[in-house]
Amino acid sequence: MLASIFVLQGFDAMMNPERVSPRAEPVVQPLAERVSLIPSETEQAVRINGAVQVAGGLLLGMGRLPRLSALAIAATLVPTTLAGHRFWDIDDKQERAAQRIQFLKNLSMLGGLLLAAVDTAGNPSLAWRAQHAVQSSRRERTRVRQVAEASHQIGFKAGTKAGFKAGTKASRQASAQEARKASARAARKAGAGASRPGSRRPAR
Repeated sequence: MLASIFVLQGFDAMMNPERVSPRAEPVVQPLAERVSLIPSETEQAVRINGAVQVAGGLLLGMGRLPRLSALAIAATLVPTTLAGHRFWDIDDKQERAAQRIQFLKNLSMLGGLLLAAVDTAGNPSLAWRAQHAVQSSRRERTRVRQVAEASHQIGFKAGTKAGFKAGTKASRQASAQEARKASARAARKAGAGASRPGSRRPAR
């Protein structure tokens, strides 16, 4: 339904470009000076514009490449509207009102074409996919950082525990060595005292 008017009007512009060439002249020439792809001859530009509308309308009507075809038609509708419905340049009130209605009609169709151009038929759009990929990457980085911090804490606790055990063991070993040394010193002193003359008491 949206594509039908563009197929008919585009075909008419291809076959009879002289009908709209005078009104398209003020729009085509400034565009041709800025964009090299647009021909400077107004009738040729009108034919090309009509051909794009016919091709895009057929594709959109058949559901083939709907987003691309809707965007192509929208691109042709802008200069068509500016050339054919310049109501602000018309002095007659009735004619100005009629052209204003046609301008708003084309503006409404442009809105429909833009909606069709962004419609993904339920599939994720490129913008959504890009945003989802960024969010997934952020979540993955956060998860990796959390795992790294947890591993670091576990390693620190394990190292602290092992260090505490090693310190306790070393302290015990040092205490045992000191005890053995003290016992050895006491034994030496006892042996030295027993070997001195007169150190034994007389037997009763």
